[in-house]
Amino acid sequence: QVQLVESGGGLVQAGGSLRLSCAASGRTFGRYSMGWFRQAPGKERQFVAASSWSGGAIYYADFVKGRFTISRDNAKNTVYLQMNSLKPEDTAVYFCGADLLLSHVQSGSPDYWGQGTQVTVSS
Repeated sequence: QVQLVESGGGLVQAGGSLRLSCAASGRTFGRYSMGWFRQAPGKERQFVAASSWSGGAIYYADFVKGRFTISRDNAKNTVYLQMNSLKPEDTAVYFCGADLLLSHVQSGSPDYWGQGTQVTVSS
């Protein structure tokens, strides 16, 4: 069982930055692939970024490439999403997810989900 808690969301102006954190419980965090997802009002949840258990394999959605960076610290049981050059269309609730299989994270179907953190980007 893995429990995930996101933090770091908030209100920021367009062009600004935020760093989201996702803290995981459990001693086996280092075995899990991790991902970030987002859901805007009235829209389906979409994949943002994923990291393999080691951080050696990283994937991004095209709309965040060059702006967002996923990273993880297995010693701290935490995965991060650094978001730069934010746009109003990045406004959404951001979720982290965990799964033993990276493919499940990439496909948007991780076993475990956090409750989400709101990111609002004003124009």
